[in-house]
Amino acid sequence: MSQLASTTLSVLDLAPIRQGGSAAETFANSVSLAQQTEQLGFTRFWLAEHHNIEGIASAATSVLIGHIAGNTSTLRVGSGGIMLPNHAPLVIAEQFGTLETLYPGRIDLGLGRAPGSDGMTMRALRRRLDSGGDDFPDQLAELRRYLGTPEPNQRVKAIPGQETHVPIWLLGSSGYSAQLAAHLGLPFAFAAQFAPGYLFEALRLYRDNFRPSEHLDRPYAMVGLPVMAAENDAMAHYLATTAQQKFLNLIRGQRTQSLPPVEQLDWTRMERAQVEQFLGAAIIGGPETVKAGLEDIQARTGADELMINSDFYDHADRLRSYEIVAEVAR
Repeated sequence: MSQLASTTLSVLDLAPIRQGGSAAETFANSVSLAQQTEQLGFTRFWLAEHHNIEGIASAATSVLIGHIAGNTSTLRVGSGGIMLPNHAPLVIAEQFGTLETLYPGRIDLGLGRAPGSDGMTMRALRRRLDSGGDDFPDQLAELRRYLGTPEPNQRVKAIPGQETHVPIWLLGSSGYSAQLAAHLGLPFAFAAQFAPGYLFEALRLYRDNFRPSEHLDRPYAMVGLPVMAAENDAMAHYLATTAQQKFLNLIRGQRTQSLPPVEQLDWTRMERAQVEQFLGAAIIGGPETVKAGLEDIQARTGADELMINSDFYDHADRLRSYEIVAEVAR
């Protein structure tokens, strides 16, 4: 049996808004995707916090998580991730304590340090501009207290939140969160869907420094991965130009709504190299190519779980991509 068959597969939905579309359309598509991937046997469905980005509709991440959880029945739904320095830990504990109370045993809380926005938006969020996430461990400890068993004489409590013990994951694209997750004995997810360069070193740091905890007795590593699957390689590469255009426009400081695929991209050699760096871990192709690519990345990383992000202009193409992934994994 292929090692891929025993690897957990999950979904990262970046809630893309397409050109000519709307946030309402995005939310309907997210529900549709969640329902289909639940039927296909995917384990988790995560959404990420971003702000002031025209092409992403998941700013109110916990609200959207509740919407997805309410329209599914077995899928674990969570954040990939909540940017904790943007928030008071008590507020996040209350939000996710509420979600866990409404959907017991189905909520994950993935946490990151990045702002998920630009400097002006950070000001609007009331986040300190000089905050580089150095106080992240303290914020994390505070959040974990609110979700755990109350301490004697604890005066501030998350209600709901206390005693819910919502599973916490640390997310990152460098060694910082990898080492912190290892130190605390928490699961770790690496964001290779946009920053694959440090993948292997981060996984090594996580595994080498892991300390067993009440949560895990051994390391548990997830790898986020861009996968664009279609009926054949040529069609997949054509459809993947939607994702390539998004990163190209990000580099150029232009709008990042999903654009229709194109036969040829108008980019400089430098821009192409930058886009290919963002998408360095991408698996693009027909079923056989995708199967070989997934088996290769699983073998090279030893990932316990692969979280797939498939970015397409047409929702039907995105649904089909996840179908292909499920088919080749079986």
